[in-house]
Amino acid sequence: MDTYLVTQADLSEGRSSETIVREAIDGGVDVVQLREKHATARERYRLARTLRRLTTEAGIPLVVNDRVDIAVAVDADGVHLGDDDLPVPVARAQLPDGAVVGRSVSTVEGARRAVDAGADYLGVGAVFDTTSKDVSDAQSNVGVEAVAAIADAVDIPVVAIGGITAENAGRVVEAGADGVAVVSEIAGASDPAATTRRLASAVETGRRAR
Repeated sequence: MDTYLVTQADLSEGRSSETIVREAIDGGVDVVQLREKHATARERYRLARTLRRLTTEAGIPLVVNDRVDIAVAVDADGVHLGDDDLPVPVARAQLPDGAVVGRSVSTVEGARRAVDAGADYLGVGAVFDTTSKDVSDAQSNVGVEAVAAIADAVDIPVVAIGGITAENAGRVVEAGADGVAVVSEIAGASDPAATTRRLASAVETGRRAR
């Protein structure tokens, strides 16, 4: 989970999410999460089928945001859940054995509850100001300190999300995150493959600095 791409076509400068994912895979992205908040269920399903094929060919996981039914329909590797989604145990009961379940959190208390509920990994954020996620004021700009506190409090992987760039990715990994999840940094880049490589390099630099 060094570099984790969350898709959102309306932030992709007129390019399709399929195009962005292809280029991010060329750059070495580790995980792809289908988000597409504004798409219909059928549109998300169709894109999920395409991304399932691309990620399978690349040998990397595909995670579906929110929709357990779509994850099951395309045999995705798991789902990522937020506060308004199904509880982790309910989602897991509908998924095949071995599927991963991620959970968005912004506090140590939330992280501990997610671990107790059976989450496999945590998305922590929004770490910095961001326009690409719908987050409450309490969950906005939680800071690198929150990443460090949550990483210290749990023993499952922590991925930092929200306002992550190649310039600040190293800081959150040095603070304890296992990797970084990004939307607009890759989707809006003129060269998504090169941006993915810069993010991966920043993650590695942050890891060495611990």
